[in-house]
Amino acid sequence: MQERQLEVLRAIVEEYVNTEEPVGSKVIAARHQLGVSPATIRNDMAALEEQGLITQPHTSAGRIPTNNGYRLFVDKIEEVKPLSTPERRAIENFLANSDDMDELLQRTARLLAQLTNQVAMIRMPHQDRVVVAGTANLALSIHDSASALHPILESLEEQVILLKLLSNAEGFLNVKIGEEQPDQGLSATSSVSMGYGQGAIGILGPTRMDYAGSMAAVHAVARYVGRFISEGK
Repeated sequence: MQERQLEVLRAIVEEYVNTEEPVGSKVIAARHQLGVSPATIRNDMAALEEQGLITQPHTSAGRIPTNNGYRLFVDKIEEVKPLSTPERRAIENFLANSDDMDELLQRTARLLAQLTNQVAMIRMPHQDRVVVAGTANLALSIHDSASALHPILESLEEQVILLKLLSNAEGFLNVKIGEEQPDQGLSATSSVSMGYGQGAIGILGPTRMDYAGSMAAVHAVARYVGRFISEGK
């Protein structure tokens, strides 16, 4: 694949995440400095569509990413962007006053849900129990219909499914997209997770999520919690 086609895919993902609207070549040409004409971008979009990375949801000029497109986008994120200094300080200040492990992880779940506007999940260390926060965020991000939300909410009520979601989260980021999820009820969602010590932390949201921002938040919070545990604070 040409480097420019990857840039076009990246632009489509970013625009669709921000606007929820199919993305056309003129929008990409105007907002992203690719140095080529809309006609050239249309040719690149046709190539991306042939490869199954983007699709046309209806008869318009716009395209949206497929799950394969999201996967390639995530795989091409070479380095997780660090949070800003104010963001890191906000995390540390919010969690610093926790007196014990249970309180720390409860606060961590609430904080991560606020940072990402997604559902946050924390697997307790040495326990088969997952704490969940921010389920109301699903109604804001997956608003196609109540029938689309129902299987996701049902899955979130099952500790076994939540444990599977976080089962491969070790000391590195793990992203599961659509059908990669361990339960069919979550096939319209994506998750980002990472281990800390003997536990794991993650978020769950629609496939149309801010992957780069979510990965940065999960990475930063997991490392802070891991440091908290290792220092025995």
